[in-house]
Amino acid sequence: MTLPVKESRFLAGGVVALEFSAAVTSFVASTLLPVVARDLDAGDRLGLLIAGSTLGLFVALPLAGRVLGRLGTRGTLAAGMLAYVGGLVLAATASGAGMFALGQLSTGLASGLLAVFGVSSAIRHLDERLRLRVVAASSAMWILPALVGPAATLGLEHLVGWRWTLLVPVPFVLFGRLLVVRAVRDDPPADAAPRPLGRTLLVPLGAAGVVLSDGWWPLAVAGALVAAAGMVAILPAGTARLDRGTPAALAAMLLFAVGYFGADSLITVLLTTGFGVSLGQAAIVLSAAPLAWAVTSLSGRRLPATGLTLTALGTAVLAVGGPFPVLLAAWTVAGIGVGLAYPALYVRASTAGSSGLTATELATAVITAECVGQLLGRAIGGALSSAGGLFASYAVFAVALAAAAAVSRR
Repeated sequence: MTLPVKESRFLAGGVVALEFSAAVTSFVASTLLPVVARDLDAGDRLGLLIAGSTLGLFVALPLAGRVLGRLGTRGTLAAGMLAYVGGLVLAATASGAGMFALGQLSTGLASGLLAVFGVSSAIRHLDERLRLRVVAASSAMWILPALVGPAATLGLEHLVGWRWTLLVPVPFVLFGRLLVVRAVRDDPPADAAPRPLGRTLLVPLGAAGVVLSDGWWPLAVAGALVAAAGMVAILPAGTARLDRGTPAALAAMLLFAVGYFGADSLITVLLTTGFGVSLGQAAIVLSAAPLAWAVTSLSGRRLPATGLTLTALGTAVLAVGGPFPVLLAAWTVAGIGVGLAYPALYVRASTAGSSGLTATELATAVITAECVGQLLGRAIGGALSSAGGLFASYAVFAVALAAAAAVSRR
């Protein structure tokens, strides 16, 4: 059911505002990571610091439909906001890595609820033309935070400390939530089959085992196997076998997410701890890849294998190191590669072909593959880095990206 014009605009604005708040949250967290790790004496527990929000996001995927059906529109948004603000406050007042991770888990869970609700509302209530504008605007919402977010975060951190700076995204989330509530009010949730809870939760359960292994490799290996079993269970048949067409594209999407998002989550720690550059310089490098990704995507060129190869090469340079200009150039090249690869990879993964999947099943599969990859990349990178393998983690990320380039040719 399409909403009236005024309510449609409120809903569109709310969805875009929530995407902007997600971008702000991401850049604030990445920029502050070295400071938080130092202040909490958690340099050997990086997995806890970076994986909590992604674990929460993945847990939210199978729960969102159930929560929406039970609590309704206003109840779901209220619960999401309470969990989000409460999680940020918990992280901002944390005295150790465990409490910080618990706060991040809560914010990730809330972000997942809000995002799933926003996307489902847009699909149900906005006409195709407005939905396309919302998608374009949501993508653009990452450009401004990438330009000014790291520098502004560092400025605020110097003025008021990292704990208060961590609360910066709250007003943006509140604003987006108010717009969405204003548009949909007490709209009843759509009837839809919920995601399989048990199989879906195998992935975050296994990833949590990797993160919490604390150098005990039997637990890390067991966690990786559980996550892999969950991944095979929830992705379409043929993905694990790299069957040609849609399954191979989904596998390439997963491998891309492992490599790129894993590398992105640790980039400021790598630069400051591994190569001794200043946090200000690390913030510049942090912005380089997403900006290059956004600008390159505008060119319309679609070269998945070439782009993923460039991203793998840029990430491999980071594993080896060099002077600051080389590191900046390498991560910029990695972003250019993503800009060349991602649009085509997304189209291939979301095209039915001979897979027999419906549009809804394809959309779910693409989102799931990317989320699984992000979660595994952060969990593996955090575990390796915590065990002293920071440079090794970037070698793993480069290999994952090279594998994605090879699989994308199928």
